[in-house]
Parts: sequence; C-alpha cells; structure tokens
Amino acid sequence: MSYERDNIRRLSAYTPGEQPKAADIIKLNTNENPYPPVKSIMDALSSIQGEHLRKYPPATAIEFREATAKVHSVQPDQVIATNGSDELLRLAITCYCEPNSDSKKKGALGLTDPTYSLYNVLADIHDALIVSIDLDDQYQMPTDLAEQWNRAGCTLAMIVNPHAPSGRVYEIDQLKMIATAFNGILIIDEAYADFADFNALDLVRENSGLNNVLISRTFSKGYSLAGLRFGYGIAPASIIDTLNKAKDSYNTDFISQKLATAAILAHDDVAKTWDLVKSERSRVENKLIGMGYHVFPSQTNFLLAIPPKDAPQAEAIYRQLAEQHIYIRHFSMANMRDKIRISIGTPEQNDTLLQAMKELK
Repeated sequence: MSYERDNIRRLSAYTPGEQPKAADIIKLNTNENPYPPVKSIMDALSSIQGEHLRKYPPATAIEFREATAKVHSVQPDQVIATNGSDELLRLAITCYCEPNSDSKKKGALGLTDPTYSLYNVLADIHDALIVSIDLDDQYQMPTDLAEQWNRAGCTLAMIVNPHAPSGRVYEIDQLKMIATAFNGILIIDEAYADFADFNALDLVRENSGLNNVLISRTFSKGYSLAGLRFGYGIAPASIIDTLNKAKDSYNTDFISQKLATAAILAHDDVAKTWDLVKSERSRVENKLIGMGYHVFPSQTNFLLAIPPKDAPQAEAIYRQLAEQHIYIRHFSMANMRDKIRISIGTPEQNDTLLQAMKELK
C-alpha cells in the first residue's frame, strides 16, 4: 500500500550537480565561488563557543537582519533569513500559491522556460499549477509576460536575474514594468547578482512605488559559503510578515547566522573575488569563441555555450571531461541538451579545462 500524496508519487525530484569526492578533480559544475571565504568569515567561525551551540539561536536572526539592512539601505523588518534561498522560495510558494490551483483557477505559479529547475519541483510538492512561458532563443522574456501570468490566475511568479541557465541579465526597467503589471507577488531571484553590473534592490526600497517585489539572495555563489546553506529575502515588511508566519521556529542555526553576518559585513573584501571571477569569465568566453563555440553573454559566474558543429557535441564533451576528472554541467531537457554550462574557476583550473577541450575528439 502506498501512503504518499498523489502529487508526491508523480514527482520527479530535483537533480543537483554532481559532488565528486576525488582529490584531483576540477569542479566547474555547480557555480561555487572558486576562492575560499575571506579571513573575517573564518575568524567568526573560530570565535564560536560551546555555549553558543548549547542554546537555541536567535529565532529571527536579528543581528544578521540589522547588518544586511544597513548594507542594502533597507529596514530590518524588510529582511528575512532562511536556510538557503531555496527555503525562501518554498515559503513563498506555501504562502502565495494554492494547492490544486488548477481546479480553483487561481493561485498558480508563473515561471519562464528555461529557468532554475527547483522552482518546478517546489511547486509540484505544493501541488500548485505551474504556468510556464517560453523565452526566445536569446532567453529574452515576452513583452506581455505579466499579462499572460495574470490571465492564467498566477498569484506568484519567479524570475531569476541574472538568468539561469543562460547568464543574461534583464534590465531593471523591464523588471519594474513586469512587477507593475503583475497581479501577484514577483520574486526576483538574485542568486548571481554579485557577478552582475547592477541589481534590483531599488525595487524593494521604500521609494520604489511597488509593494509586490521579493528579492531572493544567497551566500552560496558570491560569498564562497555554499556549504553553509544560508539565504535571505528583501521585500516590503508586509511580505516579510507573511513569510514569517510559515517559516520554521528556528530555521537558521547560530553558526550560519554568525558567519552570514560576518560575510555581509565583509562585502568589500569579498567583492575582490567577484572581480577576479568576472575577469576570468571574460577571458574564458573569448577563448571559447576562438575555439568556435557560441557563448551566450553572461553576468554570472558561469558561461553557457553551444559547441561548434565539427566538435564533439554537448553530452559527449561533458562525459569526456568527466573521464579526466573535470566536471562541467550538461542538462537533459530538450531546449538545453545541445549546450554545456561551465562555472568559472581559478585561472589554473580554467587553463586546464580549456586545454582539455582543445584536445577532445
């Protein structure tokens, strides 16, 4: 006898990037910062005492929220701390999407295609209807995106910016137009914003004229803290109040709060690693173009590329590199299977990758 809900039985779980354990690997498949955490973060880790672990952590991560509010020029009641940004996405779906929304003709989740594949999984867990609108071949959004979501009864929508998996960035005016026209909560997932030329924080500040934008951030990409599992959201206080109703009582632990606070306060030091990544991104892009690859413009810490016709194709490249302990990402979806995604590593890692790609047969 099966006891799980019907939608869980039908569910295809999220497939994360490989986490190989061999010591000699070059890991360019899950978009981590290739540089270690800065010294002040490691000092914060060293300062943690046993008494900190004996007691429950601050339930609302107030120290982190106050530091983050100061750095981003918002108010502390506009910030929520979460167990990775994935928890923030789950909270939003729980609060704003209706289970079995197909039959209710409201409460659906609006997405674009392609996008971060976890969005679909989280919606399926909640049994919410997904309304996915295709992007064009350059990953641009249609001009009537908000109207299409409105007609389909969407009450929550998610846009990742800079976009994943392409790396392109959407202009703030375009995002503001979508938010203004959309009859629901718009999440702008800024997982990769640390590597971009601009961000959408102005859309959640008090003078924005908007009350329906929630920005999602993570420490997994820019801050070299993917192992910490800490994220946060910034939005009008009314949205944060709603999310707080659905979060776990102590959803972030003391260690993660302490290190995340140190990280956000070390913004200027951490940003030096972002500059290194951006410089390498440009160099690797030019090298790939010189090898005949079509490389999509990127403002992230990865590049999406289509191999030239006279080279091994995407899946073969992925497999041949893995045999050499060089890991990149290949997706099986129909609109992605002809492409490879490469996280930007250190100069030495990138050189090894590029040389291996030149020698592929």
